[in-house]
Amino acid sequence: MQWFSGLNAVAQTFLATIFTWGLTALGAAMTFFVRELTGRACASMRGFAAGVMIGAAFWSLLAPAIVMSGRSGGITWVQAVIGFLAGGAFLLVVDKTLPHLHVGLPPESAEGFQTTWKKSVLRVLSTAVHNVPEGIALGAVFGAAAGGMPGVSLGGAVALTVGIGLQNIPEGTCVSVPLRRGGMRSRRAFWYGQMSGAVEPAVAVIVALFVLVVPSLLAYALPFAAGAMVFVVIEEVLPDARLDRHTDLTATTALIGFSVMMILALVLR
Repeated sequence: MQWFSGLNAVAQTFLATIFTWGLTALGAAMTFFVRELTGRACASMRGFAAGVMIGAAFWSLLAPAIVMSGRSGGITWVQAVIGFLAGGAFLLVVDKTLPHLHVGLPPESAEGFQTTWKKSVLRVLSTAVHNVPEGIALGAVFGAAAGGMPGVSLGGAVALTVGIGLQNIPEGTCVSVPLRRGGMRSRRAFWYGQMSGAVEPAVAVIVALFVLVVPSLLAYALPFAAGAMVFVVIEEVLPDARLDRHTDLTATTALIGFSVMMILALVLR
């Protein structure tokens, strides 16, 4: 940990997101061992991912942003609310623009601009959209920790990294295994599954550089990432989970995911 703390924020962000990308690949590797997931397994995985993301949005992003705003002398909730709503609005624009396809839907139900891209590509893009706010979150948190911002520590940034990494495992599985079930070869399904996490390092490094150059925007950047993550949970993760009709299981695993993220945030802060 000591050598990691000695790195600059951009290097820390890059290594952290390589780790989370690697766990996406680990989940995607399940396609070499199983050809199909049960509805209960899918519901459990998506519920856990939703819980982790909601937990991360509060414990690692909103709560530190509120502390930061309070110590700056302003009204504690104003910057958090503005950033939170802006993050949701940003994901709404991305969702309406980038072509992607939610799980279980036919190709003609693809969202975004019209395209002739294959269903597999559209499905991966749907998960890539999911990973954009995770990259924003990691970049903002590591940038804030490096800047010595109140309420944010390197331990908190590591906790967020571990939490996002844990939920990336089922995420990679839920991309690659359905592709294999649809007739794709295991190696190719794995490639598509792990590529869904490739967006995180690129987005995170850009955000880390940005907040280091303009630290005054950190009070908005953290809730911005939180708003984007909550938007993804409500718009994509939970509706996908409901397709398997195991809503009680989804709710239970979401509570577990939230609890895991809460523990990480409090132990490693």
